[in-house]
Amino acid sequence: MLILVTGATGKVGQRFIAGLLDDPRFSKARVRALCHNRLCEATDRVEVIRGSIADRDVVAAALNDVTHVVHLATCKETPEDIMDVTVKGLFWLLEEFRASVTARQFILIGGDAGIGHFHYRHNGPITESAPHCAYPGSYALSKVLEEVMLEQFGIQYGLNGCCLRAPWIMEKDDFKYSLSFGDDVFGGPDWKTLVPEEAARRYAAMGTVPLLLDADGRPLKRNFVHVADLVSAILAAIDNPRAERQLFNICMDRPVDYAEVAAYLSRTRNLDSVEIPSRFHSNWMDNSKAKYLLNWRPDYDLEMLIDSAWQYERSKEEPRIVWYPG
Repeated sequence: MLILVTGATGKVGQRFIAGLLDDPRFSKARVRALCHNRLCEATDRVEVIRGSIADRDVVAAALNDVTHVVHLATCKETPEDIMDVTVKGLFWLLEEFRASVTARQFILIGGDAGIGHFHYRHNGPITESAPHCAYPGSYALSKVLEEVMLEQFGIQYGLNGCCLRAPWIMEKDDFKYSLSFGDDVFGGPDWKTLVPEEAARRYAAMGTVPLLLDADGRPLKRNFVHVADLVSAILAAIDNPRAERQLFNICMDRPVDYAEVAAYLSRTRNLDSVEIPSRFHSNWMDNSKAKYLLNWRPDYDLEMLIDSAWQYERSKEEPRIVWYPG
């Protein structure tokens, strides 16, 4: 087993490679890490090559003798790059994969941006049969196109593909900083822009957290997944015959409820909260299909997600760096 991993230096790529190498089921598996800007460490089981998936020659060399692909590389809101990487890059990967005599399985990590995230109202749990609906911007459109391309290659050529659709992926202290009113906020919304400047400074200093309200004025429910649970789902999908040409929602059992977050942080850490109205909509991704077909279960619930983020201690050698815009 030789697994090509794109986006190998990202939070999912690093954890996936480590998890694969430690799993007795894959004791003979080797990894080929295709890196672009940053490099990971080469070992006796990890080969590192450098280049862009937008370059067909790079992709062809990277796929030589490969049996599996775990495709993680993506762009965020970078219109000048996103079609080259997420559309042309995926096309070259799929084209070379379908022509390979060693290729066995292609696993794509998709995103809930392809079904609109919290931008659109859903009348019930979001299953894998929900129609694609990109919200404004280039990133969401790219996630739709990725899923459609993989599906169509399965129809056109019988390619053994599997898409694991994940919402916002958390690790370490990500969740804590996703609730910050300071300049160190991780992701969006950018809370400090939604309140007066003086209030934002006060909230940041006190550790006050936002209690986001949906378009109906109720506490918003938003989907998350911890990177450890996503990695366990990828490992469960590898060479699993029940994963062939399937799409799975990979997420926590229940979405994060901002009122429950505020209540738990008040009870356990004496932190205040402030209501933030929004035009967004609550939603609930249904992970039942992955549980049934992959025999997979997420370990992280709301309390574990919060506690792990607030208890995480960063060393000086591990500064928080956001590697992508948006």
